[in-house]
Amino acid sequence: MKYLLGIDFGGGASKATLLSEIGDIVAESTTEYPTLYPESGACEQDPEDWITALCENTKVILEKSGIDPSCIAAVAVDSATHTYLACDKNYKPLRNAVHWTDSRSRVQANALREEFGEEIFEKSYHKPDTIWTLPQLKWLSVNEPDTFSKIGYIFFEKDYIRYFLTDVYCTDYIEAQGSMLFNCNTMDWDDKLCELAGIDRSVLPPLRSPTDIIGAITEKAAKTTGLAVGTPVICGTTDTVMEVFASGAVEKGNVTVKLATAGRICVITDKPYPDRHLVNYSHVAKGLWYPGTATKAAASSYRWYRDTFGGDYKELDAAAKDIAIGADGLVFHPYLNGELTPYADPLLCGSFIGVRATHTKAHFTRAVLEGVSLSLLDSKRYLDGLGISYDSVATLIGGGAKGKLWSSITADVLGIPLRITESSDSSLGSAMLAGIAVGIFKDAKTAAELCVKVMDTVYPNKENTEKYGVIFEEYKRIHDALAPIYKER
Repeated sequence: MKYLLGIDFGGGASKATLLSEIGDIVAESTTEYPTLYPESGACEQDPEDWITALCENTKVILEKSGIDPSCIAAVAVDSATHTYLACDKNYKPLRNAVHWTDSRSRVQANALREEFGEEIFEKSYHKPDTIWTLPQLKWLSVNEPDTFSKIGYIFFEKDYIRYFLTDVYCTDYIEAQGSMLFNCNTMDWDDKLCELAGIDRSVLPPLRSPTDIIGAITEKAAKTTGLAVGTPVICGTTDTVMEVFASGAVEKGNVTVKLATAGRICVITDKPYPDRHLVNYSHVAKGLWYPGTATKAAASSYRWYRDTFGGDYKELDAAAKDIAIGADGLVFHPYLNGELTPYADPLLCGSFIGVRATHTKAHFTRAVLEGVSLSLLDSKRYLDGLGISYDSVATLIGGGAKGKLWSSITADVLGIPLRITESSDSSLGSAMLAGIAVGIFKDAKTAAELCVKVMDTVYPNKENTEKYGVIFEEYKRIHDALAPIYKER
């Protein structure tokens, strides 16, 4: 029996999935690591935490499964798109990695949008905002010029981790699409975009296909991970497309709803849909794209709430379940780091509105869950306005899909059935992708048919959907009232 190992690196944890050649999940492991907020708007991670989590997960996977490491046919790593790490000419980190949700580059993003916005949009399919690497690099050049001057190589998160495993420096074209340094028309790094960032394209990694075998586990990496020397490592790609893949969304019209660090509604299409409020990336299934909306803080809102106010997810859910729809008038907006769809406003702040002395912690918990789902409804209505057709049943993906209460709330808020699979984790998608790379699976559709197992479908309650429709109108009015205040702060 041969096995495939996929390892994901998300906003707050790494998860590894070991998949058999017949499509069964054999073992899983998760290791959390912190996200750092050293100043207002900052969102960073220590790359050493990634490596620590990597080694912990591989060792646990091997211990749980009991397999010989030499039976692993290939390894693939994925991570959140366009989280970048500046390194010197010796491949050593110059500072912490800048997470894609970092919003310190507001001034730079605004300047780029005003002066070069249309040209950047035509090439990258996105308008300048704080989430992209281009404005983030501009921020670094202004605020940390000494660090910026020493840049020898720019890594994206998964690529740094894979470099640790193989000593090979490269990235894939889907990851590159998220940097705003890549021309989606020519499918190559763009000299003008690099010039705007103040870098030479020589500091960017060579481009490969996600399924390319780019190297193998080195002796050094084998000692710390327990993996076998010489095990093939593929290029891999980004976490969202791997979640979409792991959910079985590999055909035009398929749709996914994501409750992970960020929230997304993605529709599988046969072309990109460039729009300021959508994120456009290629799919690993040939000829397809997965344009989608973006809620900046989805499951990360719930994690922030848990970490700040205490509690266990199961206990929090159990208490919130007994609270009525609408949390007795308490409304939460999940704008902890600004918001993307449909506002593209990094200045928006999170809020609890309507607090009364009668509200308990359970009310606040329910308000957080409902607030994130209402932000997805905000995104869905924008997507629907663009006329992109999609299936009547969506697949719910991300860590939030594991919570029965949150799944039910989301189905009710959106008013659509949500399919739940055995696993929609990015690490499963990466394992499936590794299987394609080494010939175990013929293509994306074959891998999905074999590996994706539907466990349940959550249907919306029509009466609840109507109630949430009324609450949503209030949710929007609160946003409209507070947005001008945030711009003045």
